[in-house]
Amino acid sequence: MPSAIYPALFFTVAMLVNTGYFLLGGLPLLILRHDEPLDARFVRGFFNVYYQAAFWVALGAAVSYALWGRWAFAVGAAVLAATATLLRRRLLPVMLHLGSRIEAGHAGAVQQFRRIHATALLLNLVQLVVAVWGLIVLSKDLSN
Repeated sequence: MPSAIYPALFFTVAMLVNTGYFLLGGLPLLILRHDEPLDARFVRGFFNVYYQAAFWVALGAAVSYALWGRWAFAVGAAVLAATATLLRRRLLPVMLHLGSRIEAGHAGAVQQFRRIHATALLLNLVQLVVAVWGLIVLSKDLSN
């Protein structure tokens, strides 16, 4: 077994832990009323940290899988890194805008912010399912 398996395993576990941690940490934040500017800033900062961490661990996994010669997994991890970047660039500015609308007292801004928050968590769950599925496929591949 090549030594590249160890960093690939490390980064894969880091992806799972990171995604699971932020999924479980983001769920309780849905109970916030989001009517305070601090709520919106906190949730936005929470997702900013998640997307940055998700990018780096997925990039590490992609490089590790490529060095191991598991190209399908390298591409899959690279797609997860790109997805984290895309979501960070798309969702965080919307959250910032909605946070300023909440602060200004615009009707409906709180509901829109909660919807974006829930969508981000749902996408986080999808990423977790994809990573777990990849591990199951990889474990079957290694046993053959």
